[in-house]
Amino acid sequence: MQCIKRLISPPKESYFLFGPRGTGKSTWLKHHYPEAVRLDFLKGEEERRFGSYPERIRQIADALPMGSTLILDEVQRVPRLLPEIHSLIEEKKGIQYIMTGSSARKLRRSVSDLLGGRALLRHMGPFLAHELGNTFSLEKALKTGLIPLIGESQNPQEQLQNYLQLYLREEI
Repeated sequence: MQCIKRLISPPKESYFLFGPRGTGKSTWLKHHYPEAVRLDFLKGEEERRFGSYPERIRQIADALPMGSTLILDEVQRVPRLLPEIHSLIEEKKGIQYIMTGSSARKLRRSVSDLLGGRALLRHMGPFLAHELGNTFSLEKALKTGLIPLIGESQNPQEQLQNYLQLYLREEI
């Protein structure tokens, strides 16, 4: 799969990368941080492992050399990790922590603050026409939008309907 250059600049500091599902956050991070250690909380085993004992994140952070990056994908699934990350950012200043999520609102409901300003905020939305360049199609954008998950689907119209139903259920 081709990685389309996005108009987001990765900071050197720790940060949250929020955005709707399917906008390419994980793909973008894999491209920009190929050497990073990753934890994917969509994997049930990792969600259970760190949800039950969030302090386990310290073992991973302690094993990382200075200058490393630790990506915590879909961190809203394990909100109890954030106090540990908050503490690690203070203690281990040579490690960059990147936390992704599709629901900043859900995360804010679960914890009182998003690391008290210790991590920057970045947002990734659907593609912009400029990012797509010559492959941009106004007709396609008007019919199905510019979310990568939908645009790359074999049946974008059906995928869009499913995507919208998912978000409508979350709002109820």
